[in-house]
Amino acid sequence: MDKVLELRGVSKSFPGVKALSDVRFDLKPGEVHALMGENGAGKSTFIKIITGVHQPDSGEIFIAGSPVSIKTPLDAQALGVAAVYQHVTCFPDLTVAENIFMGHEKTARSGRIDWKAMNSEADNLLLQLDAKFDSRAEMGRLSVAKQQIVEIAKALSANAKIIIMDEPTAALSRRECEELYRIIFGLKEKGVSVIFISHRFEDVYRLSDRITVFRDGKYINTWKKEEVSENDLVVAMVGREIVQFFPKRDVAAGEEVFRAEGLGRAGFFRDVSFSVKCGEIVALTGLVGAGRTEVCDAIYGVTSYDAGSISLDGKKLPHLTPVKAIDAGIGLLPEDRHKQGLLLRWEISKNISLPFLKKYTNYSMVDTKKEDAQAGEVAGKLKVKATSVHDKVSTLSGGNQQKVVVAKLLGGNMKLIIMDEPTKGVDVGAKVAIYEVMNDLVKSGYGIIMISSEMPEVLGMSDRVVVMREGRVTATFNTKEADQTMILKAAMQDTGAA
Repeated sequence: MDKVLELRGVSKSFPGVKALSDVRFDLKPGEVHALMGENGAGKSTFIKIITGVHQPDSGEIFIAGSPVSIKTPLDAQALGVAAVYQHVTCFPDLTVAENIFMGHEKTARSGRIDWKAMNSEADNLLLQLDAKFDSRAEMGRLSVAKQQIVEIAKALSANAKIIIMDEPTAALSRRECEELYRIIFGLKEKGVSVIFISHRFEDVYRLSDRITVFRDGKYINTWKKEEVSENDLVVAMVGREIVQFFPKRDVAAGEEVFRAEGLGRAGFFRDVSFSVKCGEIVALTGLVGAGRTEVCDAIYGVTSYDAGSISLDGKKLPHLTPVKAIDAGIGLLPEDRHKQGLLLRWEISKNISLPFLKKYTNYSMVDTKKEDAQAGEVAGKLKVKATSVHDKVSTLSGGNQQKVVVAKLLGGNMKLIIMDEPTKGVDVGAKVAIYEVMNDLVKSGYGIIMISSEMPEVLGMSDRVVVMREGRVTATFNTKEADQTMILKAAMQDTGAA
């Protein structure tokens, strides 16, 4: 058998959008085939067609050389196709075993669920993946990485021969990524084929045998990974050469706009001090668990702090709530856009206007024309791909959803903007668009705190770097005088904390 999966001339349209146009793709036994493309390139539609969520308007699908019609997710499961998503869809209050066998539970002759057999087989599946947790554990208490392992075990329980992984490393730490790599190599050895979708070049070059690029819903090319460079892939994805990945503009820093002095929260961080000037990007970086997000959540009022103080424009601020932070001129782009940044069932315009709704309100009525005009202006500036500002955010690709979260920050009179992993899970073109917005913001006098785990991004887009470890600041560098080695050394430095 030469190909376990093949798509020929597949097209799919939605009202006003040609999602896929005459695309082709094939997958070999025991192969990891990476699929890359900008957000909106058609990758999500491609997945949904293979998994039976959508049906193609035209084209053919072959599995193991035979033509198939995949009309429902159950059809896909019966054909040995499964998907593991970046945002795991699970039943958090049920056990691992219950999640693994959901829809195909083990039953005794009486028709009742055979809990002993189900838990035992679930443990065997976890053992195959070298997982260090029990099948009776509650799913919602597991980390994202462990939940993804459960999803892989679920696929194996249904005898999946083709597993689609959609941005599986986007929310994982470096150590967790290495664990996932090990599992994928193990799947290859068992003859399982993997379609791996990622924006991260490290993932693609570590794992894949071949790489295919889609752009604007069209097939561009397929290469063996050793035949194509990162720059070639970028050109293929965006249709042009990006001369500068990190287009940081030099802006003369002004007066100090923000200062944190001795901030502490018992059990999370301690004695954290740093400042931000107008027209400056200060990066907070460090290894997973360093406390970066916890500090910024406390500043913004998502949580609180029990020691130290914060000041804006030289004036000490009381403990804030998110509403009071916005009124004071502090905005936050959260790390988890789905849980904290967006109302997915709402329109683009309503999401963008929500933090500053008073601006669009006359006598308790929202001026929808003004709301739509403002939303259209900032969405256009960020090149959000949508048919109109009335599209629901849930219909957008992940990168375009992130752009909407960024757009929300541009509607008010902010002085300090906190961006927690602003480019996580977005493609190269979308990253550059977000970087350009950051440039425009600092040029206009905003101060920016950028939390980032990507060292090239930290060095490429910040003016100063504040390094944290175990809730403490270990070093602060002028970016022009720093390199990755210096920052990593500071991130691993012993803080001396008890």
